[in-house]
Amino acid sequence: MKVKLINRSEEKYTRERAQDVQKVHRNLDPQLHPFEKAVEYTRALTAAKMDRMFAKPFVASFMHDDGVNCLARNPKRLNSLLSGSADGDIRIWDVAAKRCLRKLVGHKGAVRGISVTPDGSHAISAATDCTVKMWNVPFAPFVSGQVQTDDAPVVEFVGTHAFLGIDHHSTKNQFATAGADVQLWDHGHIEPLSTFSWGSDTVTSLRFNPAEPDLFAATSSDRGIVLYDIRSSTPVRKVVMQMKSNAVSWNPMEPLNFTVANDDSCLYSYDMRNLSMSTCVHKDFVSAAMDVDYSPTGKEFVAGSYDRTLRIFKTGGGHSREVYHTKRMQRVFASLFSGDGTFVFSGSDDMNVRVWKAEASEHLGTLLPREKQKDVYNKALIEKHKHLPEVKRIIRHRHLPGSIYKAKKLRRDMEDSEAKKLRNRIAHSAPGAVQVKPARKKKIMKELE
Repeated sequence: MKVKLINRSEEKYTRERAQDVQKVHRNLDPQLHPFEKAVEYTRALTAAKMDRMFAKPFVASFMHDDGVNCLARNPKRLNSLLSGSADGDIRIWDVAAKRCLRKLVGHKGAVRGISVTPDGSHAISAATDCTVKMWNVPFAPFVSGQVQTDDAPVVEFVGTHAFLGIDHHSTKNQFATAGADVQLWDHGHIEPLSTFSWGSDTVTSLRFNPAEPDLFAATSSDRGIVLYDIRSSTPVRKVVMQMKSNAVSWNPMEPLNFTVANDDSCLYSYDMRNLSMSTCVHKDFVSAAMDVDYSPTGKEFVAGSYDRTLRIFKTGGGHSREVYHTKRMQRVFASLFSGDGTFVFSGSDDMNVRVWKAEASEHLGTLLPREKQKDVYNKALIEKHKHLPEVKRIIRHRHLPGSIYKAKKLRRDMEDSEAKKLRNRIAHSAPGAVQVKPARKKKIMKELE
């Protein structure tokens, strides 16, 4: 009689260190695992369900005394956030400790823009009271509890008109302001160094290019998007859209590209080398998009809207991958990514600054190696099976408020009706008589140089 035995040496299978990998015997012959694909699909389905079950993105909220108009992050400190409100109040928040560090008192009008200097030591704010003020930005102390105190401005710059936006140069002690025209200022001068204008309409927002720091883009109330170079005395290029743009943000990893938030509820990405058409149209909002900001990775951006929602878009995606809302959140005027891309911030009309997770189901805190491996494996499973109907339905589903759901359905019906009308016109017209403009060119009226 022949007996087969499994003989294994304990020395070969005992780990010397806790970090060593356990030896596991597994025969990879596919004939021995006929249900491998079915098991993997079931795991992917379970991973997708668990991902949505644990999607709890809201982290914290910080209170103001009036509606929040603008947000800014400190480039040198991850836990530092600045917010400006309609009552002229500016607050510096310690995000990690969920507390207010400073209350900056000095503006008599609504604060419309905040920017932090590259070294992170000072902040510059612009308000509708025709003043720009410079403030000290403190470190967050190690002591716990409330440490809020009031601070006065260090320097004050007085203008001739209300300011609607501001951004600081990335290498020089200079900053640009938006208002009746674009003005370039220096820390050591109380008068502007230069003034830029193209037309007579108001400039609503501006942002410096992260790679070419002397170049910046601005949006104006005459529906224009303008590129300026501070080394020349005149603007470089301008494109006029069908509706007004409210905010602009540059891609930090691809600094030739920028995205604007438009009043037609869409966002448009452009390559500054070719402004005759947008590179991508980002849809999903049902009301005007008010603000936009890129992630430090450059792979996605966050946008806030007048329809009381916050959405996260992939850089090349036409639709949002995530939507955040609460029952109490009102019109979102400011949106911002954190310095490490882990969180997003929103400032809304209900006097709150809210902190959200960029990945809704992400675990906060320290994870064990096994937990990290499990997360990576689940994400890989979802990515592999995301095209299958059941998995696709689960990972795409998002709950929306009733008013937004109905408005979105109505907008979809209107778009389908317009598309049907266009198809009928083409079918009943001579070949080539009806010129169809692509969606990326449809909203652009003209380009000026």
